[in-house]
Amino acid sequence: MYSTVISGGIRGIYSYLVQVEVDTAQGLPGFEMVGYLGSEVKEAKERVRVALKNAGFVMPAGKITVNISPADIPKEGTAYDLPVAVGILCSMEAVPAESLVNLLMIGELGLNGELRPVRGVLPIVREAKAAGFRRCIVPRGNENEGAVVEGIDVYGLGSLQEVAVFLRQYEDPPVPPAHVELRELFRQQEEKQPDFADIQGQEEVRRAAEIAAAGFHHLLMIGPPGSGKTMIAKRMPSILPPMSMEESLEVSTIYSVAGLLKERQSLVCRRPFLSPHHTISEHALAGGGRVPRPGVLSLAHRGVLFLDELTEFKKATLEILRQPMEDKEVQIARSSGTFTYPASCLIVGAMNPCPCGYYPDRDHCTCSLHEIGHYLHKISGPVLDRMDIVAEAKKVDISKLSDEKGGESSACISERIMRARRMQGRRFQGTTLSFNADMGPAQVRRYCPLGEKEQKMMEQLFSSMNLSARAYHKIIKVARTIADLEESERIERRHLAEAACYRRTDSKYWGRGR
Repeated sequence: MYSTVISGGIRGIYSYLVQVEVDTAQGLPGFEMVGYLGSEVKEAKERVRVALKNAGFVMPAGKITVNISPADIPKEGTAYDLPVAVGILCSMEAVPAESLVNLLMIGELGLNGELRPVRGVLPIVREAKAAGFRRCIVPRGNENEGAVVEGIDVYGLGSLQEVAVFLRQYEDPPVPPAHVELRELFRQQEEKQPDFADIQGQEEVRRAAEIAAAGFHHLLMIGPPGSGKTMIAKRMPSILPPMSMEESLEVSTIYSVAGLLKERQSLVCRRPFLSPHHTISEHALAGGGRVPRPGVLSLAHRGVLFLDELTEFKKATLEILRQPMEDKEVQIARSSGTFTYPASCLIVGAMNPCPCGYYPDRDHCTCSLHEIGHYLHKISGPVLDRMDIVAEAKKVDISKLSDEKGGESSACISERIMRARRMQGRRFQGTTLSFNADMGPAQVRRYCPLGEKEQKMMEQLFSSMNLSARAYHKIIKVARTIADLEESERIERRHLAEAACYRRTDSKYWGRGR
């Protein structure tokens, strides 16, 4: 007897629906599975055979053939266990075929018939909803993850026996669909974060951090040890605009594919903040593996990737940043195809100006000019050119440290940033752009028109600072953000002057313009 069950798979961060076809026929006993299957999927027949036995079902004595279609797409993972087992049960007439109409199911089976969580539930359920399915069966550990998708009933079940009972009573399910209160979920994740009020002094770097957060511009802080660079970076999430629902689903999809969504965190509601150690490998940063999974760059999507002690990272690792910083995505090529992961994150770097950390203070710096040059040139010109803002963190004066008032709070800074963000939202309405940093050259010409005086100023800066075309556009984009913070519709000369200052700092250390 023939039966079919709808399931889903993931490839990169994209999901697709599959049809699990099962045919049982008389003949010599056998169990064959076809359909461009990976090793985990091929092993499913042993898990399914034992799980059915331990769940109290007798396997048919004849020939069982399973085809997972479409056959031209590689199938990976253990999520096909449940649909294969249910297809066999349907062929045995142990569950009614009508119960499988408009129903999608995924899940891994234990040998005892237990239904275990799998990766990628969120994108698969979203794909099922888009395809018009009304119900999904997922492992109980994944039910909250699937339930964040509105407009489709998601049932979390714990075993193969529970699935069989559910399908026999499909017209009046014995369990209610899972439900997640999204507002409550966002509220639970609004934990207290480190506040900018803790930072005393460093007004210039604080200002640079505010501009970077408002427009999602890449930021590099350079200064002696103990000047507050790491403190400022760790407080960036407290001033970033809150995530929209669409952004939250986008980021949660990446975490779901990576297998990092926990049962109590069924949705990523706060902008990610990742700070990898400088020993991180290229594959861990960009993503990789035989079947590539998202790396740290993609896990920081829509959030902050903080690279502390930037010059201690391997040069090859830093060079990986070049393409994602421009294209906002990571492309990984394998023999099985090309995988694309989003990587639109705010990169914040912090570094010392020399090995001892005190250059250009020659009273304290013990490094030779050769050592300083070698140290600074660990950051290549192309990577440096992609940094929108370079800010110098100077040694904090004792009078600032003894000030009991402290600095401006994150709440005050965030209020200004939210006003600037609303201006950007109105400007980019109806487009795929979210922040000023997302603009390309064509969008800069459209959304950042300059007056005659401002254009002449940019021509002078282009010549005097020996700017690249990229740097020219970055100054305008940063100036646009500075104008937004002042709620100014026009970019004025003072905005351009401040933006240009953030590209002069490197000439002090690297001895060149950009």
